[in-house]
Amino acid sequence: MAAWPDFYPCTCIAVDAQAYGSNNDRRQSEIQHDLPRLLDRAARGAGLDRSQWQIQRKGDEQLAVRPVDGKEPRLVDDYVRHLVAGLREYNAQRVPHARMRLRAVIHQGPVELADNGFAGSAVVATARLLNAPALYGALAAAPGADLALLLSDDVFRSTVAGGHTTLRTTDFSRVTVQVKEFEAAAWLCVPALGGQAAAPQEPGTAETGTSAVPAQGEPAAAGTQPAAAGGDTAGISNDFRGAGSVSVTNVAGSVDARGAVFGFGSAGG
Repeated sequence: MAAWPDFYPCTCIAVDAQAYGSNNDRRQSEIQHDLPRLLDRAARGAGLDRSQWQIQRKGDEQLAVRPVDGKEPRLVDDYVRHLVAGLREYNAQRVPHARMRLRAVIHQGPVELADNGFAGSAVVATARLLNAPALYGALAAAPGADLALLLSDDVFRSTVAGGHTTLRTTDFSRVTVQVKEFEAAAWLCVPALGGQAAAPQEPGTAETGTSAVPAQGEPAAAGTQPAAAGGDTAGISNDFRGAGSVSVTNVAGSVDARGAVFGFGSAGG
């Protein structure tokens, strides 16, 4: 397990299981058993070694800290993508009330390995971001999603806006997080939906349709079409996207179809 003296530039990765307290004892025990294994599997899929991370466990919640080493885009992109895939597979085998849904946050800043955990304002900020109302609201507004992701402004700009991931700025919505004494801008996404999460309009922004337009000089935070979290094609809807209209006629009995042209397709397209 990696260790470092004094305060050191680190990435903080926090996750928390939604509605954990509403589960019975056995389900809570199952979540505590399965959560670290899902996180380990996602890290392996992204080519990361969680055994080298410092991890603070708290029942349904984990805070992992690792020194900044240039792999931050892989955390934001590949790690989250593998975690979403793992949750989707996990939840597909469970009834709706037994699903595991996660809030996830990635932040960065100086962290010290203290005697009773981690010390530093970056750790406090990560905890505040994890409790952001917008993060709770994103999962509530998307009952089919298994994870909602919030990136701190620094992480968003240095990875996504910097062009170091397969994600696009239009996958995210800019939100202002206010929790206790903490207030900061952050960037919200629901990866499983292939696009940005709904976010409340912020002061000083203009409204176009349902998307908030960021101030000049900021990365775009809204788009008219959902974008795929893992690329440009994964989030394409199954809706028909033909260039013209399609005429469908249902007939019964015999038909004189001389000179007619027929097209055949399945009911689902």
